[in-house]
Amino acid sequence: MQLDCIRRKRKIIYGFGSGVVVPRTGILLNDEMDDFAAAPGVANAIAPRKTPLSSMTPTIVTENGRLRMAVGAPGGGTIITQVLQVILNVLEYNMDAGAAVSAPRIHHQWLPDELKVEPLGLEALTFAQLQLRGHKIKQTQLWGNINSIVVTPDGTLEGAADLRGEGSPRGL
Repeated sequence: MQLDCIRRKRKIIYGFGSGVVVPRTGILLNDEMDDFAAAPGVANAIAPRKTPLSSMTPTIVTENGRLRMAVGAPGGGTIITQVLQVILNVLEYNMDAGAAVSAPRIHHQWLPDELKVEPLGLEALTFAQLQLRGHKIKQTQLWGNINSIVVTPDGTLEGAADLRGEGSPRGL
C-alpha cells in the first residue's frame, strides 16, 4: 500500500507542497513522501515519528532582532545552493531582491563531481583557472525557482520571484 502511494505521488508534483498552510504563519507544508526510502526496514523508511530526508531550507534572516529577509525555493539538491547565493547576494554584495534572485548561479553537490554553471555564472578567467586546476565544469541552462522578501534599510519590503520559475511578487 505504501509503495503504491509513493509511485502515484511521484507522478504528481504540486507547485505549492501539500497546499496546507500552518495557521497564523503562512508556511506551506511539504508533500514529499518520496523523500523517505520506499523499502521497509532500511534507513529512513516511512514510519511514525520519522523525518524525511530533505534539503528544504526555508530561511528567515534577522538583523539586530528584526526581519532582514525571508527566502525559499523548490529544487531538491539545489535548494541550499539557491538560498545561500541569494542571501550572499543581498547581505554581502548589496543587491536588491530582484537582482539577488535573478543573478546567475553555480552549483556543486559532490556526485556527480562537477561544477554546474549557468550562462555568465563565472567570469571567463575564473572559469579557465578552475579548468586548469582540474575542475570539471558543465555549462547549464537556467535552473531554480527561488523567491525572496527583503527588508531594505528604510523598512521597505522588496519581493522577488525568480524569472526562471512561475511566480510573481505581490504586495498589500
